[in-house]
Amino acid sequence: MAYDKLKIFEQAKEVIVKHKLFFIEDIVAFLPIAKKTFYEYFPIEGNESNELKGLLETNRIELKVSMRSKWYKSNAPALQMALMKLIATPDELKKLSMQYIESENKNTNHPKKIMICIL
Repeated sequence: MAYDKLKIFEQAKEVIVKHKLFFIEDIVAFLPIAKKTFYEYFPIEGNESNELKGLLETNRIELKVSMRSKWYKSNAPALQMALMKLIATPDELKKLSMQYIESENKNTNHPKKIMICIL
């Protein structure tokens, strides 16, 4: 059965917005085509695929901003700690971590300090 590629593309954009989707696989679940056909119509690096990915990314960003705003206003310590870990500087993360390991590479050609924080 032949499908109208433009119609499928428009449907894909509509379901992304309507259902606040985040992943390509979620789009395919709402369309009347198989995943293989979807990728044949909209190759990974094609313009249509990039447009769909842009809409998915917009949904992700909106959700992240919304969640961080709720975490900021929350009185729940776990949510406030989660937010702090997202926005903290490396020095602040060091102070927040339960374990802090600092290692120094003894290689004289390329000396480096490595910081590992286990939160």
